[in-house]
Amino acid sequence: MAVLAAPSAPAHDGLSARFGFCRTGGGRNCVVDGDTFWFEGEKYRIADIDTPETHPPRCAEEAALGKAATERLQRWLNDGAFSLESIDRDTDRYGRKLRVVTRGGASVGDALVGAGLARRWEGHRRPWC
Repeated sequence: MAVLAAPSAPAHDGLSARFGFCRTGGGRNCVVDGDTFWFEGEKYRIADIDTPETHPPRCAEEAALGKAATERLQRWLNDGAFSLESIDRDTDRYGRKLRVVTRGGASVGDALVGAGLARRWEGHRRPWC
């Protein structure tokens, strides 16, 4: 009987940094909100999700969800090496690089959606209030 080896992270998960928090101004390695972060001087928008606004939130519930999503993303990014996977567009209208962020093939977007802190990206934003 063959013994299957435990899965390991794909070799392409080679990106890592220590992430803090930032608001909107440029940054090196920091999280702006639940779907936007700076990495190595580039601003990224997580392409497969939409999270509550934090700058500014439109209601108390959005503020609380947005804060939780921001903190969860920061912890996830600091938990280990990850990958930035390209989609059909390189940047959004604000110049942010659009990427799906994964570790071991699993999307951080899936984790945030599963926790109720994000929605699947539908091509446009919807209110959280």
